[in-house]
Amino acid sequence: MSGFGFSLLKVDREEIERHILAANENDDVDGIIVYYPVFNSRQDQYLQQLIDVKKDVEGLSHRYVFNMYQNIRFLDEQKLQKSILPCTPLAIVKILEYLKVYNTILPYGNRLFGHSISIVNRSEVVGRPLAALLANDGACVYSVDIKDVQQFTRGKGIKKSRYDVVELNDWTLEDCVPLSDVVISGVPGDAFKFPTHLLKEGAICINFSTEKNFGPEVKDKASIYVPAVGKVTIIVLLRNLL
Repeated sequence: MSGFGFSLLKVDREEIERHILAANENDDVDGIIVYYPVFNSRQDQYLQQLIDVKKDVEGLSHRYVFNMYQNIRFLDEQKLQKSILPCTPLAIVKILEYLKVYNTILPYGNRLFGHSISIVNRSEVVGRPLAALLANDGACVYSVDIKDVQQFTRGKGIKKSRYDVVELNDWTLEDCVPLSDVVISGVPGDAFKFPTHLLKEGAICINFSTEKNFGPEVKDKASIYVPAVGKVTIIVLLRNLL
């Protein structure tokens, strides 16, 4: 047994606000997860902010999101309580730490310095938060969307306290992938297949889409291939609950 208990509550969406408020007041509830989209509109953002910040285990409240993008890592001046981070981006960070991509000789917060990373996804749920986290840890991150490529970086010598974003005009996968030590892809649907011929020899490749973005030929070029991150995401969710 994991020691964690959960209750699945299925309610009509018109009743969800009342149930969230009730869970906020229930001392037996330590964390609240809502399966989105509910309304598939800005009303979902309202629901995210309705959850008590102390019970937000997904890191979706404004306070947590603000801290993540501003590179504020703790909630208190004593630096005893870490700010909650979204589960899937943090799971990928933990995978990179396990794979020794993070250089533990460097100071905390700078341990990706010298690494270039391409992320093929810029969703507000995973891709953009992940780019921010990795750039704030010192990496040069290329964030690839269907329309453009953006560079997330803390500048030359990572002297800035948080990342800046630069539009890389006319850049595509063909420009950034060959420069990247790590390539992370999470394009939804089965139509997209990553062009593995662009990969740098020995790159680390991570797939976080429910569909496999990388074909089997990725193993011929990648030094390490991680086909899914779901199990680590669940562990991170439980970690956020503690």
